[in-house]
Order: sequence, then C-alpha cells, then structure tokens
Amino acid sequence: MTTTQSTLRSIALDQPATIRVFERFHLDYCCGGDRPLALACAQKGIDPGEVLAALSDATRAPEPAKDFKEATVSELISHIVRTHHAYVRRELPRLLPLAGRVAAKHGPGHPEVIEIEAGLRQLANDLIFHLDKEEKILFPYIEALDQSRTQGASAPKACFATVESPIQSMLQEHEAAGALLDKMRTASRNFAPPEGACPTYVGLYDGLDAFEKDLHRHVHLENNLLFPRAITLEQEILVAQ
Repeated sequence: MTTTQSTLRSIALDQPATIRVFERFHLDYCCGGDRPLALACAQKGIDPGEVLAALSDATRAPEPAKDFKEATVSELISHIVRTHHAYVRRELPRLLPLAGRVAAKHGPGHPEVIEIEAGLRQLANDLIFHLDKEEKILFPYIEALDQSRTQGASAPKACFATVESPIQSMLQEHEAAGALLDKMRTASRNFAPPEGACPTYVGLYDGLDAFEKDLHRHVHLENNLLFPRAITLEQEILVAQ
C-alpha cells in the first residue's frame, strides 16, 4: 500500500503507471527517488494528499471497453479523436524525453535502447502526420457522407475519387506503426527492463507497452468499424444517385 512514507523510487518501480503523476507534479522519482513521498512533497510545497489521490487514480483498473458497434459515425469519430488521438498527442511528448534519457545513460550497455529511441522518433513523426490527415480530411468527409445519406443528398466533394483511396493509405500507415512498435517490443524483450533498471527505464518500457495496447484498440475501431462503414455509406449514396 502506498503511503506518504513510501519512497518515490519504490512507488515508481512497483507501479510504473504512477510515473505520470510524478512527472505532472515535477517530483524526482529517479535520482532523488529515495526520499519518502511526504518529504518530497514538503520540499516542493505540494499537498501530499493531492499526490496520493492522483497516484490512486493512476493505478485504478480501467473501465470496461464500450461496445461501439451500434454507435453513430459521429459518435465513433468523436470517441476516436477525443480518446485515442488525444492519447497519442499526450503520450508521445512524454515518452520521447524518457527514451532520450534512457538512451543517453544506458545506451552503451544496452544498445537496444538507442534503436528504440530512433524507432519512437520515427513513430512520432509518422503518427502526428497521420492523425492530422484523419482529423482534417478523412473524418470530416466520412461525417459529410453520413449527413448526405440522411438528407438524401449527393456525395460530398472530395480531393480523391472515392473514400477507399485515403482509407487504403490509412490502413498501410496503421500497419507501419504497428510494425515499428512490434520491432521495439522485440528489441526490449517484451518491454522487460533489465534487472536493477532505474525508474526512468522502467517508466519508458511501461509507457511503450501501454501505448502499443492503446494503439491496438485505436486501430481496431478505425479498421474494423469506421472505415468499412464509410465505404458502405459512399456506395449507398452513389447507387441512389
């Protein structure tokens, strides 16, 4: 059980999800991690009760996943953007500095972390561009398709022949992102830090593991629900014209 007398290091090592909390409150869980939580909070002028509550929230079991098979197109897109796209935009800026610190400190003895940092930087560049294309071009077109069918109107104007064209590109980019994460998982032996690894090392691997799991749920909603529905919507409108 975590108390104010638990050290930051022990909390971070036992429950890596708490590292996000320490980073939010700017509490040094790595080099200064041998301090009890109460002392670390006192030195920063932070209410330890507030930190304990945040630590509890971070380790609480997630709610069961919602079934989106009956959701409208707009509901599905809203969930993807607000939940999964927001997660990517929030987590990548957090994970990249962690990867940089681990590579700089542990790279000489563990060259795989240098490979992982490079892979993560490529993933970040690819995914942010990918999200922008979905949010600015593809998703608005899919929502417009849904509105056109509801109103009995013609298909909306687009910069592509059919929606299958950008969807095919998104599918390929999803596959590439998954392959990059799979390569990182293999290099890290299933995101298992070496014995005696520091909290930053542990936090990086825990974060990458969680990121991959979220990406799988994210891609599932797009590949298996949203994109097939978009293709069907467009075909129904074209047949009705």
